[in-house]
Amino acid sequence: MAKSNSDHLFQLIKSLTAAEKRYFKVFVSKGKDQSDAKFIKLFNLIDKYKAYDEARILEQEKSFKVTQVSNLKAHLYKQILQSLENYNPDDDVEIKIRDLLNYTNLLYNKSLFEQCWKMLEKARQMADANDKVLLLFEIVEFEKKLLTKSIHTDISENVLKLVSESEKMLKSIKSTRIFQNLSIKLYSFYLQIGFIRNSSDFDTASRFLYSSLPAFDEDKLSFNEKMFLYHSFTGYYFFIQDSERGYEYAKKWLQLFEDHPEKIVPKIEYYIKAFNNLLVAQFKLFRLKEFDENSKKFGAITKIPGLNLNFNLQRQIFKYSSIHKIDKYFMLGRFTEGTKIIPEIAKGLEKYENNLDTHSLTIFHYKFACMYFGDEDYQQAIYWLNKIINAKDVNIRSDIHGFARILNLISHWELGNMDIVDYYIRSAYRYLVKKADFHLFQKYILKFLRKLSNISPDELQQAFIDLKKDLKPLKNNAYEKRAFVYFDIISWLESKIGNRSNQLIIREKAMKKIEYHENGGN
Repeated sequence: MAKSNSDHLFQLIKSLTAAEKRYFKVFVSKGKDQSDAKFIKLFNLIDKYKAYDEARILEQEKSFKVTQVSNLKAHLYKQILQSLENYNPDDDVEIKIRDLLNYTNLLYNKSLFEQCWKMLEKARQMADANDKVLLLFEIVEFEKKLLTKSIHTDISENVLKLVSESEKMLKSIKSTRIFQNLSIKLYSFYLQIGFIRNSSDFDTASRFLYSSLPAFDEDKLSFNEKMFLYHSFTGYYFFIQDSERGYEYAKKWLQLFEDHPEKIVPKIEYYIKAFNNLLVAQFKLFRLKEFDENSKKFGAITKIPGLNLNFNLQRQIFKYSSIHKIDKYFMLGRFTEGTKIIPEIAKGLEKYENNLDTHSLTIFHYKFACMYFGDEDYQQAIYWLNKIINAKDVNIRSDIHGFARILNLISHWELGNMDIVDYYIRSAYRYLVKKADFHLFQKYILKFLRKLSNISPDELQQAFIDLKKDLKPLKNNAYEKRAFVYFDIISWLESKIGNRSNQLIIREKAMKKIEYHENGGN
């Protein structure tokens, strides 16, 4: 569902730091008219609220008329952006280059062409140093236009040089965009369904990748081309659940930055993504030693010299570092310890709740639920599962929405809530059929839960054994294994069959996997 302008204004205000809010009030204090006083009042009211509430604003501030509020919001939004632009103009290189291009345009309109050249030279140096390829292309195009206004003996030579430079840039930009678009297409598909469910999904993902992939010589690709190529292949292999190949490309992606450290700050978001993807692969492959080493390196990103740690980067680092903290407890099978960090992370989520996408929140809520389930705190598991089940947007990660309904059923059964289990079985069944995500994993579990109310305690043990027998082969099935990533139902069944701790069983298996990889897979 699209967000309203009111939501956008609310999010913008909530994203401001305390210093930025103070600066904004100083910035707008120059205005003396009545409308300025009103939009400052509106700013203060919105800043106090936990959610945008226009009715409450009108009730609290009688000087506001209903017909005025829309214009006040638009004016306030614009003023905040202007104050941000003035607050730290040196922090954003792109803004600085854009300003230089705007000044160049003003000088051009005044026919001050020599001054244009000086301005463009500054912009070119800045764009080149910070790898701003698109802006560099814009600068070259402006230089070509300026050449027609200049009379120099070497004009032909300069024209040829600029044309050659422009064509080379355009070719690189086009190639880079092809690789970038591939990663975006794959990600959009992943957001809808999660990991591949069947051969049709596999064919679609492969078609996305290979039908658009141009012929290339990897050694001759530019930094940006390689970056997006590795990004695409990492995402593709994760999507089809080939963690080993995903791991290989994530390593190449991060190594690319380590081979070109000068690119880290200009491309910091992609550097963070490369790190994140490698940590995800190491988690899935139980490479604990590597995971720990890279987690420490990831934590040091905030200390990179010259890095402008803006709100967006803080949010991104918080999101990924929190996910990896949780994943380590999953890797070790230490759910009780893992639940202890959830309240702190949940508090952090509140800080960024207006700036985190639905997908990220869904992932967090599902991991929280699985952690509490592993700790046998089924009430807390249900609490977090309900946030997924009751979400308005069920088209993001439909696989997790399906698994959440299954885990919710099992949690209610564990609590003895048999009076509502039947209702939830029907609800889960309808959802899975609607989303075309009704596979063997879901069928076996729903069938098992449906018959629980009709079997005696003496028959329960055999029912667990039968379900384990049905589910175990699915762990190695290319299209079914996605269900076992965070909720190890086989271990849960073994705990019921052997009357042992689910957490202890998972921990024993985890240590064997870790030892296997630490010993080089022998």
